This record gives sequence, structure tokens and C-alpha cells, in this order.
Amino acid sequence: MKLDAKAHSVDGMSRTESRAALSLAGIFALRMLGLFLILPVFALYAEHLHGVTPVLVGAAIGAYGLTQALLQIPFGMLSDRIGRKPVIVGGLLLFAAGSVVAAMSDTIWGVILGRALQGSGAIAAAVMALAADLTREQNRTKAMGVIGISIGMAFAVAMVLGPLLDQWVGVPGLFWFTAALALGGIAIVLFAVPNPAESRFHRDAEPSPGQFGRVLRNPDLLRLDFGIFVLHMILTAVFLAVPLALRDLAGLPSERHWLVYLPVMVLAMGFMVPFIVIAEKRRKMKSVFVGAVLMVALAQLALAFWHASWVSLAVLLLVYFTAFNVLEASLPSLISKTAEADNKGTAMGVYSSSQFFGAFIGGIAGGVMHLLFDLQGVFLFAAAAAGLWFLVALSMSPPRYLSSYLRKVGEVTESQARELQAMLLEQDGVEEAAVAADEGVAYLKIDRQRIDEQQLDEFFRRQG
Repeated sequence: MKLDAKAHSVDGMSRTESRAALSLAGIFALRMLGLFLILPVFALYAEHLHGVTPVLVGAAIGAYGLTQALLQIPFGMLSDRIGRKPVIVGGLLLFAAGSVVAAMSDTIWGVILGRALQGSGAIAAAVMALAADLTREQNRTKAMGVIGISIGMAFAVAMVLGPLLDQWVGVPGLFWFTAALALGGIAIVLFAVPNPAESRFHRDAEPSPGQFGRVLRNPDLLRLDFGIFVLHMILTAVFLAVPLALRDLAGLPSERHWLVYLPVMVLAMGFMVPFIVIAEKRRKMKSVFVGAVLMVALAQLALAFWHASWVSLAVLLLVYFTAFNVLEASLPSLISKTAEADNKGTAMGVYSSSQFFGAFIGGIAGGVMHLLFDLQGVFLFAAAAAGLWFLVALSMSPPRYLSSYLRKVGEVTESQARELQAMLLEQDGVEEAAVAADEGVAYLKIDRQRIDEQQLDEFFRRQG
């Protein structure tokens, strides 16, 4: 059996790979920054729009989630047929068009349409596929990690930058700024992102239609999908209430809301780190995860009764966002640990759709709770949702602390692939193995505390 000798390199990312990871992270960051900028300010601005109701305010905030959830997987598949960059550029143009529609609207329905158009530029799957095209198998996890960090940073920056920019340009100006960010993303695609030598399907980065049944029948994956759904449902709902509570009950003018969000976001990111270290390094993932869900529930319950002071709001938001950050970082890791070796891309596709659908439902449900039960109802709804998630999380299986590990094996027949798969499963520390003959890639799940990677390299060399 002849394997691809070039696959055995385990050095760092090449210059092209680093450029690809950073430029694609930049595209993601600009897009997510644009989506999140209005989150801390829109509930206040929407009061002046024609036809506004609390439910429609929630619909406007969350509308992007519905179109994003529906279109991201189809757009990823389309990129397999017509190319990654055309789909990404087209998605960013849709995003820019939605931003312009929202900026020029003086009715709540116009903003809802604009937000839905923003979400229809669903480029996440295509960006991930392009990242896979541009990185070697052994460096792909690093590239995806860079992209993931950029999304987290964009959210934190948006929470502070949104109120600051709102002082100078208002929410319509924020939408125009978002359109400019989308055009900046197009420039990055055209001039900074390398062109791949070839584009092909990657099981670790893209959904496969034939694997949806396996993923949707996995109860542990479904628990995690439910978790990210609830996490983003709560996030959207909460920001229907927090800006109003800060202004109307705590007496903090909207132009000073950033003074609350800035320390909360900075401290929450710092407080997250030790929990992640304990979860991953000390293998206490389930305990930390379930504890963070409980923290979300308790923070929301406390907010329902103590949201009339900016001090109590700041303290409880700090607790909430610390837990939010822990969960936002842990859930993708748990998906990777839980998914089978060769269906990680499909599992992540379902997970991402669940996340965006949660944002949409959170806007609608939060608006209904605000209409019926005022701000307290929004926080009690969020607490109840987190409480249900806590019960679901308690039943999750303790995760296996396995890492995804890919090797390019070159051209192999189906029988050779089965033979290689059987031999890989005999290696100490290899818990799962699947060799895709059509891709020429071996997908492994390994225990890094048991595996001898040099010995694994030697195994591949012997096969070559």
C-alpha cells in the first residue's frame, strides 16, 4: 500500500496556511461584528420605528438567525459546485444589501427584512470549506481555532463598540458601517485569501448529506445541539431587556452603556480561562460544563429580581458572560469529541444551524415575554430555558477526551482503505479510525495522553 509521504510532515503552519487562516478569520470577524453591533442598542432605537411592538423588535434582532440557519448548509454545498470564493463574495454582497435595507428603513418591518437579508448571506460553511482547501490535514485544527477565536473577539468588541458608535452615527449609521464591513470582507476575499490549488469535499469541515441520519440519531450530539440552541436563544432574548433596564430602571444614559459592557466583557474573558483549563487539562469537562449551565440559569433568575441597579446588572452580567464564554468555547470542543471520526463536518453543520435558529427563536420568544410580562418576564423565560438545559446536560455522557487527527494517505482502493483502517485501530491510543478512499484521507480519534505520535508517524512510513 503506497501512502503519500508528504502527509507525514508535522511542522507548523506554512506561510500560505497562516495567511489563509488569518484572512479567513478576518472575513468571519467583520461579518460577525456587523451582526452583533446592534445587539446592545437596537431595543432602544426600535422605539422610534413605525409599527413597532416588542415582538417585532425581537423578530428584527433575531431575523438573521432564521435565514442563516436555513441557508448555511445549502450554500456550503453550492461552494462545492461553483467554487468557494464566488459563494463567499455573493454572501457578503447579500449581507451588505441587507445592511443598506435596514439602514434606510424607518419601519420595523423594513429592518426585519434587512436583518433577514443579512442572514441570507450565509457564508460560514463555505469559509470553513475554503479553510480546509488551503490547509494541510495536520494543520487544519489550528486554522479553525484561529477562526473561532476571531468570532469570540468580534462579539466582545461589538458589545462595547455598538454603544460607542451609536452616540455618533445612530443605529442607521451602524447599519451603514456594517455594509462597509461587508465590502471590506469582499476585498479580503479578492486580495488576501490565497487561491486553493484544488477544491474538494472535506468530511472534517463540511456536511455530508449521507451522514445527517447518523448525526441526528446520536443522542449526545442532539444534547449539544439543544445546548447551543438554548445558549443563543437566551443571548438574543436578554438583549431585548438589558439595554432597557440600564436606561429606564438603572438610570444610565444609553451613551454610557459601554462603561458597563467593557469591564464585563474583559473580565468575563479572563475569568473563563481557568475553567477551560480545568475542563480540558484536568479532564473535568462535564462538571465544568454542567456548572456553567447552572450559572447561566442562576444569573438569569437573579436578573429577574435585581435589574433596577446598574451595579447589580453589571455583576450579574459578569456572571452570565463568564458562563456564556465557557459554554461557547466548550460546546464546539464537545462536538468534536463526540462526533465520529469521519462525520465531524456534518455534526458541526447541524450544530451551527441549531445556534442560529436559537437566535431567531430567542428574539421572538423574548419579544412575547416582554409584551406579556415586561422585563422580568424576559429574564424568567431565560432562567427557565437554562434550567431545562441544566436537566438535559445532567444526563449527558462524560466525554471521551479524544482529539481529531487527520492524515493524507494518497490514492487507495476501497479494500486498501478497509485494511489500513483495521491496522490503525490496532495502534495504541487510536480509538477510532475511518479511511475515506475517495478523499485519500485517514480520519482518526486519538487519546493524546496515550498516543505516541512518533510511533504513529513510523507506522505511516512503514506503510509507504
